[in-house]
Amino acid sequence: MSLAAPAPAPPVPPGRPVIVLNKVCKSFGAHQVLRDVDLTVDRGEVVVIIGPSGAGKSTLCRCINRIEVINSGSITIDGVPLPQEGRALARLRAQVGMVFQSFNLFSHRSVLDNVTLAPIKVRGIPRGKAEATARQLLDRVGIADKAHQLPAELSGGQQQRAAIARALAMEPKVMLFDEPTSALDPEMINEVLDVMRELAASGMTMVVVTHEMGFARTVANRVVFMDDGRIVETAPPAEFFANPRSERARDFLGKVLSH
Repeated sequence: MSLAAPAPAPPVPPGRPVIVLNKVCKSFGAHQVLRDVDLTVDRGEVVVIIGPSGAGKSTLCRCINRIEVINSGSITIDGVPLPQEGRALARLRAQVGMVFQSFNLFSHRSVLDNVTLAPIKVRGIPRGKAEATARQLLDRVGIADKAHQLPAELSGGQQQRAAIARALAMEPKVMLFDEPTSALDPEMINEVLDVMRELAASGMTMVVVTHEMGFARTVANRVVFMDDGRIVETAPPAEFFANPRSERARDFLGKVLSH
């Protein structure tokens, strides 16, 4: 018995927060990774999360999509509390696209199949319509000619662009990027960042965990600096990079911008 496709969610009214985290805590055993994190992301906003390794950035991103379960606090997506399991979680998760650092494509399926699988299986979209949309998305990310190739036949940058197309195929309200360029060779980084810049320019709501300071400077509406599981400060990029308020942020920028 196949499940009926979930009804499309209504559009988010302008100015309404899409993501709200309230006092979110997360631990792995005795190690606390997130400590009372509060964060609001508005519709159409690009929030870039930076900080040292181990600060909790990727865990925060994975909690928003319920890949990791929080220990306390709350997360809402478009006003709806993030469910813990079941069909409600699947429906809400379909509204939140995620791009991982390791691509996570199905190696035995073509690029086209990777992009169409979730719309067909989860949303019940007819194959013909799903494939037409997938081809448009592959063209949008610049790999239309790779539709029938396997992921192993693509470069790292092309695989990551296929992963972005796959996430977009679900027509998400929000896109999460967890260090999407960290596994790429230097010459392939810009081809992925260019796609992300285009998404930001189109009005997509984005939360981006990255070490790419140039992207944070030029694309973010807001930079969030994390350390030791906490948000230390948040500010527009021009303000943050010119005059960080905390000593920890000044020390971090002094190291990463000197290389």
